[in-house]
Amino acid sequence: DAFSTFDSAAGPVPDEIHGSCDAAILCGKADSTPMLVQLAEDVLTPQGVAISVQNGLGHAEELAHRLGRSRVLGGSITHGAWRDGEGSVHWVGRGAIRLGWIEGGAPSGAAAGLLSALAAAGLEPEWSEDMQRIVWTKLLVNVAINPVCSIAGVRNGALLEMPELWEQALGAMQEAATVAEASGVDLGDLVLDDYLRQVAGATAENRCSMLQDVMAGRPTEIDALCGAVVSQGESVGVPTPRNAMLHALVKGIEISPHFD
Repeated sequence: DAFSTFDSAAGPVPDEIHGSCDAAILCGKADSTPMLVQLAEDVLTPQGVAISVQNGLGHAEELAHRLGRSRVLGGSITHGAWRDGEGSVHWVGRGAIRLGWIEGGAPSGAAAGLLSALAAAGLEPEWSEDMQRIVWTKLLVNVAINPVCSIAGVRNGALLEMPELWEQALGAMQEAATVAEASGVDLGDLVLDDYLRQVAGATAENRCSMLQDVMAGRPTEIDALCGAVVSQGESVGVPTPRNAMLHALVKGIEISPHFD
């Protein structure tokens, strides 16, 4: 029934918040994960749980390293939102909230409480016992749409209008799917081009989050998206030249004069 805010850069977590929370939800950009993991550890009760709903790979693993895997949830949110220059976040479209233990299993303890709280708020959360599939499925769309639209400077729907852009996006998605399967992730009966066409069509007028970052001169999440696919591909012996190219091009944009 009450909200409080504090400046994480101003010093330690206030005493009244320290160790008081049953759940911590990490929503920040990928480059903020180390700070957010520390904050989660500071604010949680000993039985509290943490969930990352961030883009890309590796965030839940960072939480697990600090909190233990039994206290960490994976998550995925597809609600539409954008951030204005004043620091406010505007909700613009209903999507899905999916969460589950990174090790699988039914909801229990603080996780069950979080699920109930989200449901009571009308957000209709869905519990998953295969969060690896959920996280990777979201990643597939992100590596397809975000870098291509950001490099070209176009809205998502342009992928459906320009075959050259579609080819690059679908190629990056196919590489990532091959890496996922080689890593033991079961993508089920997902048809990649149908899925990409569905998402690009549903968000045709949107500027993806990475393009918004580029336009604002902010660092992007390319390391946690295409960069993570390249890294995991190296680990499992799968070449990922298209993701490597997109990663390099977006990193080049980040150091261009546009960011000065």
